[in-house]
Amino acid sequence: MSNGNKEWLLLVDENDRYLGETEKEEGHREKGCLHRAFLVMMTNEKAELMQARRSGKKRLWPHFWDGTVAGHFHKGESPKESVKKRVFEETGVKCRDLEYLFKFRYQAAFEDIGSENEICHVFRADNLRPGEIAINQDEVSEYRFSSIPSLKNEIEASPEEYTPWFLIAVKKLLEIS
Repeated sequence: MSNGNKEWLLLVDENDRYLGETEKEEGHREKGCLHRAFLVMMTNEKAELMQARRSGKKRLWPHFWDGTVAGHFHKGESPKESVKKRVFEETGVKCRDLEYLFKFRYQAAFEDIGSENEICHVFRADNLRPGEIAINQDEVSEYRFSSIPSLKNEIEASPEEYTPWFLIAVKKLLEIS
């Protein structure tokens, strides 16, 4: 949620119950404040997963590979509204077939710059059509598609190239597949 130039995070407890809000920068300082976030995994007609390389403008994990879209829920919006809005902002895609998969809690520090401390809700959106992607360069520097077996091999070869939440989400996705 934006208030002027500030973005706000929804603070939650360990059971994902809403506690209040904090400004995004404050919520990511030091060990971070536990907040609610999401990750979207979009696939194309070949069932390949779209991954996005985070822009160099990102404060935390710049240039790392991530799921298709990562973001934060906003007060006053339903979870699906927040997800669809962010998917469009980052990729230009009008999200269809959005399905909730699972959620997990994690905390990860990025160098001495800040941390994520989130309960991350993971969604899947299928049937991304060729030609409909128009990435926002402030958010994403490039994207690629990989089959799940190829992605598993890529992650095993170079896990340090991926965001910590994406690594957790892919592991859980492989467990339920």
